[in-house]
Amino acid sequence: MGEAPWTIAHWLNTPAPLTLEALRGRAVLAVAFQMLCPGCVSVGLPQALKARAMFRDDDLVVVGLHTVFEHHEAQGSPAALKAFLHEYRIGFPVGIDAQDSGGPVTMRAYGMRGTPTTLLYDRAGRLRLHQFGHVEDMALGASIMLALAGAGAEIGAAPGANSGVCEPEGCA
Repeated sequence: MGEAPWTIAHWLNTPAPLTLEALRGRAVLAVAFQMLCPGCVSVGLPQALKARAMFRDDDLVVVGLHTVFEHHEAQGSPAALKAFLHEYRIGFPVGIDAQDSGGPVTMRAYGMRGTPTTLLYDRAGRLRLHQFGHVEDMALGASIMLALAGAGAEIGAAPGANSGVCEPEGCA
């Protein structure tokens, strides 16, 4: 598939671990987030919930990647994340990014600058969108439709995408 696998320490809201390979045939929207990230809570996760509601499960899989790179003691435990997911009514699968001495492994493998980060894969498992910060709803919807169709070149970042360190939409 040409993309790094997710390195997940623990999965929530799924009976078995998920892999990109196992999800082939469906588009995959993965949202990297942290519980204590204001942009994740106010924009990224609600947008993921909207996308999940708008597309059929056999077309689009929505996955959360909890990529903790700050305040690890406060938000790094599965119990804390489980409570957060319950409170915010997030029922889609969420993987806790494995940590090593360099921080979150999947976050580093994908060169993520912060949270929220949106990753969108097409039905063949190719990464079509990799964007830090807020993705406009219409742009994300169009990107999902292209990923479902499997057509075209890499979608890339939307015009005006966040590039700062900490904005209302996300923190680097």
